[in-house]
Amino acid sequence: MIPIGSLVNVTTVLLGSTIGLLLRDKFPERIKVIIFQGVGLATLVLGMQMALEVENFLVLIFSLLIGGILGELIHLETRMESLGDMLKARIKTKDERFTEGLITAFLIFCVGSMTFVGSLNEGLSGDRTLIYTKAILDGFTSIALASVYGLGVLFSALPLFLVQGSITLLATQFQTFFSPLLISQLTAVGGVLILGIGLSILEIKALKTINLLPSLGVVIVLTLLFP
Repeated sequence: MIPIGSLVNVTTVLLGSTIGLLLRDKFPERIKVIIFQGVGLATLVLGMQMALEVENFLVLIFSLLIGGILGELIHLETRMESLGDMLKARIKTKDERFTEGLITAFLIFCVGSMTFVGSLNEGLSGDRTLIYTKAILDGFTSIALASVYGLGVLFSALPLFLVQGSITLLATQFQTFFSPLLISQLTAVGGVLILGIGLSILEIKALKTINLLPSLGVVIVLTLLFP
């Protein structure tokens, strides 16, 4: 099965990022600041909305704790930043915020509830309504992000396709695995990570959100063990 929804999503992000890059130099600094703040506030709201879908709060807490410890032990944030810097050197860009933009956009686009549910719906039933809706939203979001962060946002389309496409393909093979409870718990943990991104964007608190990414794997294991 070809993940058509993810391909459409990638296309909208590429188009939106291109528009944002073209507008970037035309925006005065005060406009960039207000765009930055608007994206940060919207990210906080999205994160809170997702986090409230939690079904088992103890599983949420332990997923974050165990996942965070794992992320720290393997230095996940440092490794991802190094990969971003390597890509930056490979394409020979002087964009100072390339890696920051790549990682921020990747987290916003790939950790949301619509990523999980939309990709699963496509894989389980062929229904692409939600993933197409997400594609439109991501397209507009990428305009704002690229106008502030630059070229890194455009390159976030690659990990976006890998993550969403993989979920869709997995769903076609393991249809009974993705229960409503598991989706809710994944969404809740993702919401907490999105909240962390929002706090970082608004410069309220710099959190090691990337090191918490293993929590998404841990919550699957804990939810299966303690339904």
